[in-house]
Amino acid sequence: MSITTESYASQPDGMIPNSRFPLLVHRNAVPGGGANAIKERFRSNGWSNNWDYPGVYEYAHFHSTTHECLGCAQGWMAFNLSVGDGGWTKVRIEAGDVIVMPAGVSHEMTSQSEDIHMCGGYPGGRDWDDIQEEFLTDEDYKRACKRIMMLPIPDKDPATGQAMPEWHAASSSVDGGWNDWRHGLDKRN
Repeated sequence: MSITTESYASQPDGMIPNSRFPLLVHRNAVPGGGANAIKERFRSNGWSNNWDYPGVYEYAHFHSTTHECLGCAQGWMAFNLSVGDGGWTKVRIEAGDVIVMPAGVSHEMTSQSEDIHMCGGYPGGRDWDDIQEEFLTDEDYKRACKRIMMLPIPDKDPATGQAMPEWHAASSSVDGGWNDWRHGLDKRN
């Protein structure tokens, strides 16, 4: 069975910057899953600082210091993702599926199988932060947007090992709510 890829666009939403890059879900990227196989695939494609754990955080959060990949090693898990047309999208992944999460996209685990086992990684082994919208000040939001805008496109997709055409084809305009700040317009009030 070959890899199929789903792509989800996002726009700034409140104090969630989201990203100009699409979130990618690679179905059956590592057939059969398995923590060692998934982490080895991530590392061989330049995504390290790996971890494995029974799921991910059960609260909405995003990262501003790095993009993230999440691979389902065993079981299944459902996410709420801050992607889609004006709201959140529910996505379910199963063993062997990999999500490539751009920095700024908020995500949370909403349900899972009892045997869930997830693996993660970051391009170039970057360190990750954990940002929750409800705790952000306006200044924190501005700093997070700036960090996100400065992140490079990774050399390789963590699942396919190929260049990331979906990200290279993305608009070069990085808004993340930044234009509202620049022009003195804060649509969140």
